[in-house]
Amino acid sequence: MAAQGGYLLDTCVLLWWLSGDPRLSREWEERLRGARCLVSAASIWEAAIKHQLGKLPVSPQSLITAAQQAGFAFLAITPDHAVATALLPPHHKDPLDRLLVAQARSEGVLLLSTDRALKGYGPGVRLL
Repeated sequence: MAAQGGYLLDTCVLLWWLSGDPRLSREWEERLRGARCLVSAASIWEAAIKHQLGKLPVSPQSLITAAQQAGFAFLAITPDHAVATALLPPHHKDPLDRLLVAQARSEGVLLLSTDRALKGYGPGVRLL
């Protein structure tokens, strides 16, 4: 069952989808195909940082191009998203991950992630 408003893919799930990584189950691959999938500017930022540090071989521009070709929409970071991070309980310390949770809640979409530390944020986060 698809989330009512669609899905916000965290950086890892985005990379799995775009690379055809088998850790993304066929079931989820099918769910995402044709669904409204969002990519946060925060994920592109994270990819840019990791690429610059040599921890991610994919350039952020390649990631943007591939996401566009997949039909994903990009989600800008708004002041309301930033403020919403302060309303979250402190289950996770990483500011980018907290921003993704806040964005998903604000936009009415389900955050798809592999980060077990996000589990405490409840049903708005789906761990893959």
